[in-house]
Amino acid sequence: MSVLIRQATVIQPDSPYHGQTLDLVLSEGSIREAAAAQDETGFEKVIQAASGEALFLSAGFVDLFADYREPGYEQKETIQTGLDAAAAGGFSDVLLLPNTSPVTDNRSGVQYALNQSRGHQVRLHPMGAVSQGIEGKSLAEMLDMRAHGAIAFTDGWKPIQNSGLMMKALEYVKAFRGIVLQMPLDNTLAAGGLMHEGVVSTQLGMPGIPALAESLMVHRDIELLRYTGSRLHLTGISSAESVALIRRAKADGLDLSCSVTPYHLSLNDEILRSYDSAYKVTSPIRTEADRLALIGALADGTIDCIASHHRPQDWDAKAKEFEYSGEGMAIQHLVLPVVLDAVQGKVSTERIIDALTTAPRRIFGLPASNSVTVFTKGGKHAAAASPSLSRNNPFEGRSFNAAVQNLYA
Repeated sequence: MSVLIRQATVIQPDSPYHGQTLDLVLSEGSIREAAAAQDETGFEKVIQAASGEALFLSAGFVDLFADYREPGYEQKETIQTGLDAAAAGGFSDVLLLPNTSPVTDNRSGVQYALNQSRGHQVRLHPMGAVSQGIEGKSLAEMLDMRAHGAIAFTDGWKPIQNSGLMMKALEYVKAFRGIVLQMPLDNTLAAGGLMHEGVVSTQLGMPGIPALAESLMVHRDIELLRYTGSRLHLTGISSAESVALIRRAKADGLDLSCSVTPYHLSLNDEILRSYDSAYKVTSPIRTEADRLALIGALADGTIDCIASHHRPQDWDAKAKEFEYSGEGMAIQHLVLPVVLDAVQGKVSTERIIDALTTAPRRIFGLPASNSVTVFTKGGKHAAAASPSLSRNNPFEGRSFNAAVQNLYA
């Protein structure tokens, strides 16, 4: 496919065009300077900014925490529809969770995911489960999964509660310089909670999940990392206290990285006054002070990456009383617009793009890619419809001042 991109500013440090604004041609997956081409004939697509907008080009985005629900929950999402949603959001690479049925805890599960993704322009990187059946009792066959394509290891939506098992996992992956990915949450402290424990939950009479349920687990995992000398990535960070702990651990030289979701950057717990189950997520949406702390940590690099936590739910799972509804948002196609809208200039565009491209590639050892993402800033753009099978997206109907251009639409 041959695409002419008019007057795009390149944000790609490893490119010779970094920092320049120029005409570019995308052909067979490679970018070259168009030398201000006047003749647009012969191009299958021409992309240019509208009046009052600016066009940008970066390396393809990487999503390091997405759930496509296949096999077992195909009515919510399939690998193909999930990858279509990723492409619409500008992602060229996706790390896939193992929370399927059956669980991806052996080589056959890894190979199934890879086979289902063949031929798609977005590259899928399956993650294997840390524990067998994601039951948190005994280690899964991580080395075998690694040999057959698993890029990292996580129990995904079921944080590892057993300290001994977590320590064994961290020690085990050292043999091949692997990495464990954890969403930190102490289930004993979070049990029965529906939202952040604070003023709003008290006023609403809803059981809360204290920030301590996260920060205590962050502290435990940091100390296990310190003891083992291994590699750890914490995702879904939502509280100011967690940010402080991670900042100190990084200053100590630990091989620790972390990521934040778009909705934790964008929302605070006041939104739960609507009782809208679309905002029921894990980790819970916390206070405005926490949100601002996350933005500050993203700006200074304490938070390395942005992860969608794309978790599709069918209508039946969300159209229930808040207590019984399913958790998560399907917003992979809106990650960049939501983030840019949330930070309101407090984080540079270059840092945001680094958190979506260079940082996750470095942390998870992804190979270099020729894929690019093109997006506009300025103007008003209605939230794009998603190719996802699910519609648990509270940002539908909103307008944003940024939009990703789907090069494959």
